[in-house]
Amino acid sequence: MTAFVTQPAPDFKADALVNGEFKTLSLSDYKGKKVVLFFYPLDFTFVCPTEILAFSDAIKEFEARDTQVIGVSVDSKFSHFAWTQMDRKEGGIKGITFPLVADLNKTIAADYGVLLPVGIALRGLFIINKEGVLKHITINHNDLGRNVEEVLRLLDAVDFCEEHGEVCPANWHKGEKAMKATTAGLKEWAASK
Repeated sequence: MTAFVTQPAPDFKADALVNGEFKTLSLSDYKGKKVVLFFYPLDFTFVCPTEILAFSDAIKEFEARDTQVIGVSVDSKFSHFAWTQMDRKEGGIKGITFPLVADLNKTIAADYGVLLPVGIALRGLFIINKEGVLKHITINHNDLGRNVEEVLRLLDAVDFCEEHGEVCPANWHKGEKAMKATTAGLKEWAASK
């Protein structure tokens, strides 16, 4: 099953590092919560710790949106653990509190369409709603880091659309006017600008 917006997110079951402990984790464990599932190429690399730490530093913002952040790479749970023991100033990710999944057999990355032929993942990010449906996918080249603020904005948009039945125009932010998905709704929104 390949990940596709509007469809259920591919479930998985894999070893993970969760708050310093090894556990078996499934996507279905988080049904009823939104999930930001992001893939990164490898532990002990360069852009990866900047992203992981950016997600970690914003974790309270994700929690406030009832969202679980989960990172995935093709590294082992032991590699994840070693990396979390390294200080940030040394290129480590010490102090993160969200799960890091070990996709050693590369099936999760393949199911989500981010597996490269060399055996590592692209920087894929997937927003999954409380019902387990994919609402958003972005996939970056591995030399391009992601913007955590944009992920938070998208989570706000998912909540708004699902709660109010309206659509969010370009550059929409929480608290701004959205629109009904009709010609009249577009005209009303445009007139307010």
